[in-house]
Parts: sequence; structure tokens; C-alpha cells
Amino acid sequence: MRMKAIALGFAIMAAMVAAFGLERGWWRLNHPDPDRFPVWGLDVSHHQGPIDWAAVSAEPRIRFAYIKATEGGDFADPLFEQNWRAARRAGLKVGPYHFFSFCRPAADQARNFLARVPRDADALPPALDLEYGGNCRTVPAPATVQREVATWLEAVERELGRRPVIYVTAETYGAYLRRSNLRYPVWIRDVVSEPDLGEDAPWAFWQFHNRGRVAGIERHVDLNVFRGDRGKLDGM
Repeated sequence: MRMKAIALGFAIMAAMVAAFGLERGWWRLNHPDPDRFPVWGLDVSHHQGPIDWAAVSAEPRIRFAYIKATEGGDFADPLFEQNWRAARRAGLKVGPYHFFSFCRPAADQARNFLARVPRDADALPPALDLEYGGNCRTVPAPATVQREVATWLEAVERELGRRPVIYVTAETYGAYLRRSNLRYPVWIRDVVSEPDLGEDAPWAFWQFHNRGRVAGIERHVDLNVFRGDRGKLDGM
């Protein structure tokens, strides 16, 4: 009985250390094969604080950055323009993203986004961040969300002439994209294993770690890979 209690105590302690290490970003569960996924990137917002983009771009694997531009119907990320200019100057491929709010009409959110983002021809496609975390407590019915998301995507595509990318978690992919008519490139979050959306829905970007450490950024940052090489990324 005593040995079982000791073993249980060690197991609990090991689990706590593992959880603490993941939270601190000391290690990660995913290790994308560099031969299959040679192009890495980041997604950032004002939450990362000031960024030394020259130091970021010195990491040879990191070739792109998605930068938060807006959220909801009226919020603009205070560091968007600074990050956009500095990341481009450092030679990274950049794209803007919008955090979709369940609380505001999609038409308002599209206007907010389009009023802020540059029209750089060599930018990555605009991205829509669709997730539950940090969103409204009340979530509309799936059909309503799909209709609103489609409104945002169509408005942005019409104005920018670029087909947007949709960032999703496993939960929002299952709720709103799988078995839907929203046929847009998918950026999927999976910090445990490589995602598999099936042959009919290959992902374009994969966020494999949400507490990464990168030179030039003092705080944790999301790490991503692109499905393809640099030439394919440049052609998006």
C-alpha cells in the first residue's frame, strides 16, 4: 500500500512538472519534419510586445508572419502597422489576420478589417481567426455563424481580390467548416499531433505550438508551418 502511494505521488508530481514545462514553453509535443515542412512562421499580436524583427528573420526556418490587424467591429491592434512594416523590412512574408467576434455583425467586422490593412500585392492572403477562446460567451447557432463567416470572407475577397485563409481549432473546424460550403484554405491549430483533415480538405498552415520561444521576441509566440516550399508560399 505504501509503495502504491509513493508511486502515485511520483506520477502526480511528474504530471505537474510536465504541465508546468508545457505552460512555460520548455518543450513541445510536435516536432514537424524539416524535410516535409521547411517553411516556418509566426502569428503575433500586441500581446507579444515589441519585436526585434531582424533577430526573428535571422532564424533560417522562419520565413513568414501573420500579424493581427483587427478584432470585432472596432478594435485595431495597436502594434499592427509597426509590426507589418518592420517584418517586411526584415524580409519576411507577411499577412494580416482578423479575430472574428460572435458578438458583432460580420459586415461591421469586414469594414473594420478592410479599413486597416495595406494593399501590398506580395502579402500573404488575409486570414480570419475563428475560435472560441477569448470570444463572446454566447455563441449563435452554427448556421448563423457559417452565414456570418461567409459574409466576412466574401466581402474581404471581393475588396482585396485574394481568397482568405480560415484559422480554426479542431472544435471550430468541426462545428463550422466540416460538411459546410465554406471552401477556403485552412489554417489548423493542433499542438498535440499533426492534423489530418482528410484528403478532401488538406490544410495550408498548421499551428503546431502556442508557447514557442524565438530570438527577438521576449514573450511566448505561436509557431506554424506551411504545407509547401518557399516558392509555393510566395505564389499564394
